[in-house]
This record gives sequence, C-alpha cells and structure tokens, in this order.
Amino acid sequence: MTKDIVKKKVRDILDEYLEANNHRKTAERYAILDAVYDMRGHFSLDELGLELETRNFRVSRATLYNTMRLFIELRLVIRHRFIGQTKYEACYDNEDHIHQICTVCGTVTEIESPEIADAIRNTKLHRFRKDGFSLYIYGICSRCQTVLSRQKSKSSNQKQGKNR
Repeated sequence: MTKDIVKKKVRDILDEYLEANNHRKTAERYAILDAVYDMRGHFSLDELGLELETRNFRVSRATLYNTMRLFIELRLVIRHRFIGQTKYEACYDNEDHIHQICTVCGTVTEIESPEIADAIRNTKLHRFRKDGFSLYIYGICSRCQTVLSRQKSKSSNQKQGKNR
C-alpha cells in the first residue's frame, strides 16, 4: 500500500470515530496523524513535537500525549516501552513487530522473521482473539560487542604487563 493510501485510510478511521462519538475534528489531531505517518520507524513524543514544529504546527505536550492515547486506542499507533524509553510507531497495516534491543546502547532494530511470525500465527490461543504481536529480543549489538571486546582485551593486556 502506498503512503497516500495508508494516510487516507487512517484519516477515515479517525473521521468515523470522531463522528460516531460526537468529538470535534480538530486541525491538531489531523496534523499529528499526518506527522506520525510521515515519521520513519520508532519515535518519541519529543521527536514528534519537533517534527510538528518543522511544519510550523506547535502543539502542547498534553495535546500530543492525549492524541497519541486516542491513536493507540484506535490501533493507528503502537507504544513500545524499550529500555528506559517510550517510543511510538505508526502501525496501520503493520501489526506484527519483532525488535532487537541492545541492552548496552539501547539501539532498537526492527527485523523480519517469517518463521517466528508463522509460529505465532499458528499458535492456538485459548479464548482469545489475536490482533497482532510485538516480540522483543534483548542482547548486545555488534558495535557494542566490538567495543566490549576491545575493552576486555585492553584490560587483560594491562594485567599481563603488570604481572611481568
């Protein structure tokens, strides 16, 4: 699906909800929705606020927070709680997420694994309808492994020098 088609569909979902619940269709809600669907990958509320400012559209942190809560309820956005940080992500037409999270630097990488997705899809759940899933795999990224290996070898070289 192209970005424009996705944006139209998410705007339609928001329109239907606002009309059905007699809520106002505010420019802020639509500006935030457009910014969310233009962002790449995971983002924080601060990053979203900065994106809106670059579009000359300032909103309060409370408006951002409340609007994101509405989008989560409508399943237009997913909230992730990674190590020490909360990140958001547009999720229309992208229900399944597998993330690698480095426990040293905090880098989050989304990966695709058809085998894992199929295993979860084929899992029989008891009295429960699955809408999607998020899987977090914690470990150490290659960049941090390299740094840690260098530190370890430097430390052991220093110890060997002292023992001579």
